[in-house]
Amino acid sequence: MASTTNRYARTMTRVSGKAKNGSLQAGGTTEQIVRLRAEVARLKAELRALKKQQQPVVPPFPTPDADGNYPATETLRAILAQKIICGREAAGWTQAELAARAGVRQETISRLETGKHAPNVRTVDKIDRALRAAGA
Repeated sequence: MASTTNRYARTMTRVSGKAKNGSLQAGGTTEQIVRLRAEVARLKAELRALKKQQQPVVPPFPTPDADGNYPATETLRAILAQKIICGREAAGWTQAELAARAGVRQETISRLETGKHAPNVRTVDKIDRALRAAGA
């Protein structure tokens, strides 16, 4: 008889979602769902505000050699990266938005902004046209 009572209690707990003390186990009430959704919205807004406060990460300039000369290729990559980042952020665009407007892939924008790759003239021209159209 005891096992039948326990089985019934477990079944009723699963159906109602409440434990013996009245607290919710699995499901949730509408009030809890509303409260949790409001908390998620608040946290998302806080995250957006923190992202706006962050300064852009730009690749550093290379170190000069013993004579004080900078390596040309790496320096040009860093300068180009800084100009693309500043122009994109002045326009208020993400990398994906700039890529779509310039007609290149988002990965290309990412690689250029990190200074890891040197673009060809055609890619630079596309990005420049897109940023000029935005007024950046």
